[in-house]
Amino acid sequence: MSPETGGIDVFIGTVRNATKGKAVVRLEFEAYDKMAIAEMEKITQQALTNWPIQRILIHHRTGVLQIGEVPVVIAVAAAHRDAAFEACRYIIDTLKQTVPIWKKEIFEDGEVWVAAHP
Repeated sequence: MSPETGGIDVFIGTVRNATKGKAVVRLEFEAYDKMAIAEMEKITQQALTNWPIQRILIHHRTGVLQIGEVPVVIAVAAAHRDAAFEACRYIIDTLKQTVPIWKKEIFEDGEVWVAAHP
């Protein structure tokens, strides 16, 4: 962190226990790793271009995750909070739309792959 940093906005996504009123048992994430990393680097560069940001961290897990576990963490450091908040929201929204990470929701009575890119 640099001495100019006035704030860090952090988004932590957690596995919740229900989707659309249906109980979730666990989630499974898969990714095309090389392409996912390249896309996250592209998102980082776009955020650095659009906001006065000092640092960005993006981490997304793959594999089986239980209720309450953390699949995604995004942290944005900036001199001013508005830039950090805006860039953090942009990063998570864009990540969900463009990064090749797929999520399978496991229910007691079945499972479904969730469209990662609505």
